[in-house]
Amino acid sequence: MARLIALSFLLLPLVEIALFIVVGRAIGLFPTLALIILAALAGGLLLRQQGLGVIARLRANVGAGTIPGRTMFDAMLIGVAAVLLVLPGFLSDIVALALLVPPLRHWLFNALAGRVRVVETTTSYRRHDDAPHPHDAGIRSIELKDDDWRDQRK
Repeated sequence: MARLIALSFLLLPLVEIALFIVVGRAIGLFPTLALIILAALAGGLLLRQQGLGVIARLRANVGAGTIPGRTMFDAMLIGVAAVLLVLPGFLSDIVALALLVPPLRHWLFNALAGRVRVVETTTSYRRHDDAPHPHDAGIRSIELKDDDWRDQRK
């Protein structure tokens, strides 16, 4: 698994450079740069819209007291899309824009949800007061001197 991750980190820049060269030859330098900038701007606008929608759903789920698993998955994929949009390149932009499409996120969630086992744990804090002294368990009284009290009944 580690080799696959290392290999993908090496291959991704090579693929991005190759795509820059292919697109640059096809449409020219300035249109290629404009396309990269427009893709980043459009992705940023889509990311903002999708992100605000996910945050609203997350608040609604928490307010309703339900476990927001699907909403958290959407938020995670939108975060991955944000990172991919920051990276310059056509392949990363295509993958990021694909992750911003709700039906694709729904399909990914359903594909991965069957493989995940959710374990719910709860912890609580209980304060254990010291047990009362056996001598104090009876009737409580306060001893006063004669000068310390006054009789208000007259």
